[in-house]
Amino acid sequence: MDASSARLRARPRLAAFLGVFGSVLCGFLAIGAVLPVLPKYVHGPLGAGDVAVGIVTGAFACTAVIGRPVGGRLADARGRRIVVVAGLVLAALGGALYLIPAGVPGLIFARLVLGVGDGWVFTAGATWIVDLSPEERRGQAIGIFGLAIWSGLAAGPVLGQTLLSAGGYDAVWIFAATAPLVGALVARQVPDPHVPIVRAPGPRGPVIPREVRLPGTALALANAGYGTVVGFLVLLLAHRGIAHGAAVFTCFAAAVVLGRLALGSLPDRVGAQITALGAFVAETAGLVLIGAAHTWATAALGAVVMGSGFSLLFPSLALIVMSRTADADRGTVMGAFTAFFDVGVGLGAPIAGLIAALAGYPAAFWTMAGLSAIGALLGARRPGRALRAEAVAPPA
Repeated sequence: MDASSARLRARPRLAAFLGVFGSVLCGFLAIGAVLPVLPKYVHGPLGAGDVAVGIVTGAFACTAVIGRPVGGRLADARGRRIVVVAGLVLAALGGALYLIPAGVPGLIFARLVLGVGDGWVFTAGATWIVDLSPEERRGQAIGIFGLAIWSGLAAGPVLGQTLLSAGGYDAVWIFAATAPLVGALVARQVPDPHVPIVRAPGPRGPVIPREVRLPGTALALANAGYGTVVGFLVLLLAHRGIAHGAAVFTCFAAAVVLGRLALGSLPDRVGAQITALGAFVAETAGLVLIGAAHTWATAALGAVVMGSGFSLLFPSLALIVMSRTADADRGTVMGAFTAFFDVGVGLGAPIAGLIAALAGYPAAFWTMAGLSAIGALLGARRPGRALRAEAVAPPA
């Protein structure tokens, strides 16, 4: 332990990296614990249908879409740490609101509060990680940072199911309220190397910078499929009489984690555009398999294939964006880019719910596979040149 502590003291940026990772992990363990429980709660105690499941699942994206760009600008102007801490506190508040018996509207409001917190934590945390990383390993660093998210989403559902069995829905909601507070306490101790930027008065750039538009649209198409998996994977399998649906979602999240560990350096080594294209192809194939699954093994295989591809999508697309962004605009641009994550989930889950209600669960997954294929076509296109010359300047 003393030797490990000495190594961390000798490498303060590594220690800071681990601190950011740990704080974000706490927040996403809380989010992951709720994911498989919400559809059951909406269908069971609340007695609502598939469209309500989609709306509740995707509601957080409505405020996250707005919150991410705001959080990115705040991270540039005030620092990364304060935005991460504030986001975790908001996530804890969202978890506490699940405890209020206000039906579907109450759940939607809780998810809207969570969306702001999730958006701030994701955006400022990812920007913080880029600040701490050497330029030649930024793609890998973004991927490793994502493991905090996907580790939470892999372990969280199992933890949520365990809490549900042991203490009912309230036990899950209490955990969702307390875990982000632990993360906030951790984040408060982590040094932030970013120097807040004082901008000269004048017009701001566009809300969606040009370098974000094509990769962001591709990210939204990918996350439409993710929103469908979150909202309807367990329900699809239950409809076909297949038990342990939450474990299939865990297979998906675990594949994302293992893919980041095994393949995380690919965007830096072979090029972000190539890895993004391959990742979209894998996601498309995985969604087709899940939609066609009539056994647990087939569903798990589809989840693993999709998760393996999904593991490289965000790091690859984010690396394309960050390589074209000036240091002074890093938080702002990351906020605009990650907003597309929520656009995909926020639109994908309700659309999937509507398709499921009209044509069945398999049709919802196959529709999202088609959207992912369109994302692959966008991923094959080379983005236009950045507008700002300073965007390609190396970091200090």
